[in-house]
Amino acid sequence: MQQNSGTDRTKVVLDAMGGDYAPAEPVRGAVDAVNARSDIQVFLVGQEDVIREELKKYTYPEDQIQVVHAEEVIETAEPPVNAIRRKKQSSIVLGMNMVKQKEADAFVSAGSSGAILVGGQVLVGRIKGIERPPLAPLIPTEKGVSLLIDCGANVDARASHLVQFAKMGSIYMENVLGIQKPRVAIVNIGAEEDKGNALVKETFPLLKECTDINFVGSIEAREIPHGEADVIVCEAFVGNVILKLYEGLSGTLIGAIKKGMMSTLKSKIGAALALPALKSTLKAFDATQYGGAPLLGLNGLVVKTHGSAKAKEITNSIFQCVTFKEQDINGKIKKNIISSTEQEGM
Repeated sequence: MQQNSGTDRTKVVLDAMGGDYAPAEPVRGAVDAVNARSDIQVFLVGQEDVIREELKKYTYPEDQIQVVHAEEVIETAEPPVNAIRRKKQSSIVLGMNMVKQKEADAFVSAGSSGAILVGGQVLVGRIKGIERPPLAPLIPTEKGVSLLIDCGANVDARASHLVQFAKMGSIYMENVLGIQKPRVAIVNIGAEEDKGNALVKETFPLLKECTDINFVGSIEAREIPHGEADVIVCEAFVGNVILKLYEGLSGTLIGAIKKGMMSTLKSKIGAALALPALKSTLKAFDATQYGGAPLLGLNGLVVKTHGSAKAKEITNSIFQCVTFKEQDINGKIKKNIISSTEQEGM
């Protein structure tokens, strides 16, 4: 366990009521996080009696977990704007207000995507100069991981939005993943510059002109799993389709492989011999080990995990928040955007 005095801990608000497996999995994820690291302070926000009942199951450093009572819960099917306005005592609203008021560094939730996106912009607020905050998950590839930006926040994005996505994504990959001069590509239906819809055609030359990113041109969907780019830029409709297909195909292939290996006695013997190597390979394509999708460009960090997130993904999302703070990603985004705005005004 890492030693820490407690004064410089990363403070993460965790929505204990969000997701398909709440509160059990969020609570377990929080416990696993603080048991692994002493440089984290977790605020579990939700219905206090329910959370404390779950916490009784575990042993953990009690000074690292604090329960914050929230009477209300925002359900997935609720209209996001109305929910944020009306449910002031919900775990999402209270948690985001803690980030807004600098009582915490980050907010993590597996709850309503719509409410998290609205709350992030309305409550936490955008960094000055950021036009639209994108959702940016890491996706596994043959060469490691790539950042898919945007995967769900801005369906009707403009070219200027995509340029900012590219810059923020590049900053994130360089500082969080340690990739020098990350390769930035825009999703397209061909490699040629004149291919694509109106948005792609308008954005492509703007990205070529950016001197602060390593733009490598277009990327077709089939090249994404091969890791041909580190930052994959697109508007949210395309990004969400890519993400959902990625996840569905991955699950289908893993299921088919397991079924095939168990089909005959010979295949079972072969499976037993290949199991260590197979586990290692499949682990590389397990998206849960990379945490959730940060909503970049806000005045504080907001991370959206899958609605079906289990403890492992939630724990890794909490770890993700520590790196985000340590590398001062928001500070670097602010510096880049302010610099770009000043250059455009010259």
